[in-house]
Amino acid sequence: MPRSICRLVPIVALALQAGLAPTWSQTPGAASPALRRPMTVEDLWAMARVGAPVVSPDGRAVVLPVTRFDFEKNRGNSDLWLVSVDGSTPPRQLTFQEEGDSSPAWSPDGRRLAFLSKRGDKPAQIYLISLEGGEAWPVTDLPIAPGAPKWSPDGRRLYFAAATYPGLDGDWAKVKQRLDEAKEDKTRAQASESRIFRAWDRYANDGTFAHFFALDLATRAVTDLTPGLALWTALEGGPQWDLAPDGRELAFAANSTAPPHATLDYDLWALPLGADGLAAGAPSNLTAGHLPDDLAPRYTPDGRYLIFERQTRAEHPADFSRLARLDRRTGAVTLVAPAWDASPSLAGFTADGRMLLTVEERARVHLYVLPVTGGEPRPVARGGRIHAAEGARGNRVVFTRSNINSPAELYATELTAAAKERPLTSFNAERTALLSSVRVEELNVPGAGGEPVHSLLVYPPGFDRGAKYPLLVAIHGGPHGAFLDEYHYRWSAMLMASRGYVTVLPNFHGSTGYGQAWAESIVGDHATKPYEDIQKTVDHLSQLGFVDPRRLFAAGGSYGGYLVNWILGSTDRFAALVSHAGVFDFEGQFASDWVWARPAAYGAAPWVDPERTVRFSPSRQAPRFATPTLVLHGERDYRVPVTQGIQLYGVLQGKGVPSRIVVFPDENHWILKPQAARLWWQEFFGWLERFDPGRGAGAPAPAER
Repeated sequence: MPRSICRLVPIVALALQAGLAPTWSQTPGAASPALRRPMTVEDLWAMARVGAPVVSPDGRAVVLPVTRFDFEKNRGNSDLWLVSVDGSTPPRQLTFQEEGDSSPAWSPDGRRLAFLSKRGDKPAQIYLISLEGGEAWPVTDLPIAPGAPKWSPDGRRLYFAAATYPGLDGDWAKVKQRLDEAKEDKTRAQASESRIFRAWDRYANDGTFAHFFALDLATRAVTDLTPGLALWTALEGGPQWDLAPDGRELAFAANSTAPPHATLDYDLWALPLGADGLAAGAPSNLTAGHLPDDLAPRYTPDGRYLIFERQTRAEHPADFSRLARLDRRTGAVTLVAPAWDASPSLAGFTADGRMLLTVEERARVHLYVLPVTGGEPRPVARGGRIHAAEGARGNRVVFTRSNINSPAELYATELTAAAKERPLTSFNAERTALLSSVRVEELNVPGAGGEPVHSLLVYPPGFDRGAKYPLLVAIHGGPHGAFLDEYHYRWSAMLMASRGYVTVLPNFHGSTGYGQAWAESIVGDHATKPYEDIQKTVDHLSQLGFVDPRRLFAAGGSYGGYLVNWILGSTDRFAALVSHAGVFDFEGQFASDWVWARPAAYGAAPWVDPERTVRFSPSRQAPRFATPTLVLHGERDYRVPVTQGIQLYGVLQGKGVPSRIVVFPDENHWILKPQAARLWWQEFFGWLERFDPGRGAGAPAPAER
């Protein structure tokens, strides 16, 4: 898609009075505004989703996954595409399977790609494809799904992580037998004596742990490099690990505490590898004694250092991750840019070995470059949300970026002061050209304690400042998160605005991207400051003339749902509310899959001071509930268990407050399937419109499902 431009323009007189700094996102060469139409849910899900780029060894090409969704099949499909870094040739599709292809990895000679592919009913396996053409072929046939592969420097082996049973390790026949026995178990009972019981949307007590394996491409032999390993490498997602550039060591992050895991402590571990590419000893703990977490290890291109993310306060819910450097010769650990009041993430390295860092700042994610030895971070690309980046040939850098109006596409720039960005892909250009873009402005309003609260304000297409509009307050989750200038597929500000709402995305106290002090300002009190920030933001917008004070709405998910529930018991100014996966009762949240930092977050543990624990629990405000509220929840949500939503709904029904609940049995904390997402949005907008005083008598109640 042609490059989307998000730029600051001179502030007009009214914007000065309102504290607004307007920005626009435009698509060069798109259809004229008169020929465009507002976005629909179907448009949102029709967009191709561009994944992280992987640069070829010679730095001339990029391979990346592109995912498209099908409403009828109710699923997505990812294919791999090849893109030239200099833009000299158009992108070329490499794989065409009905099932997903992902996690591409270039061979050292740049002639082949290894990737994961799910074909048929079996778990995904590792495939190879030649860049010279031809069909892909499988190189594994395992009863479990391997993780993202990495090549040995000589191209003879692939390394990967996969879940197996300690003791069975790489005995695949016995692993399959154990898996089959688990499937045939008629009780499906789940027993545990550990605090690690559920993780995101699955039970985590099936006896499996991630191990690391080496695949010999000549013989197809798969060797378990960590037999007997029983360390938790990840409770969500895959293990965080890397292979040293010389192929003689493998580093990974894993929890070092013993069962029953009353606390967690992720450390960095190193596994030595011999000349044959196999384990030459047992894993050793590189950061033992440092109680807060050490995560996401990456070797520098010269192999001298391990770069990783380090926290400095154990089980502190708002503690930033700092970038750290471990000297492999001495074992010394040094924080990189310790004075930087931000939480940078390592995206990749430039061709000359400098770090490429993505950094969240004031509702945007920018790209910086920083030497491994530290110094002053220098911006490379700014604006929107940069998702991923890698160094390419010479001074080039490739990265993906989106903004509220534009889905992610691949861009390239150079590491020079006056470098210009250029788009390398345009997968969504035709679709976005049909849609009316929305205008995005910056908003700064004095909030709790007089401190400025930054928001993104999104206007409906064809906005007329002389007209009156409903206001929708979208409340982000976390609480230590933020709404960004990004193309969000679950909480799309463009879609909300396209439905006719002036939409505000406030990054209240506790949000990330505004410094450590701002993030941790709500620890022990999740309600007071964020609620005041939202109220004052709504007060401000209600005075500007284009917001109808009778038509105020609020919606949020997770912690955002918690704040909606708090609003429900604190004010009746809103016409209707939507609470998705919202926390209702703090004591009930000890049924969550993640409980370690909750006492600090809430101010106390229920076994120490139960009254302090529930002081800011929305359940305590039930006598004041009066606003019509829609409750949305996924039944497989273990982060905020579905009972939280059902309990809220039961209280609302008992009080006689207009309320509706929609539970999605197959969805987790997020709504991820196309048809479920379409229904979610139908319920979302249907509820707001039903109680909108500006729409006459309101919409009829939908039929029960």
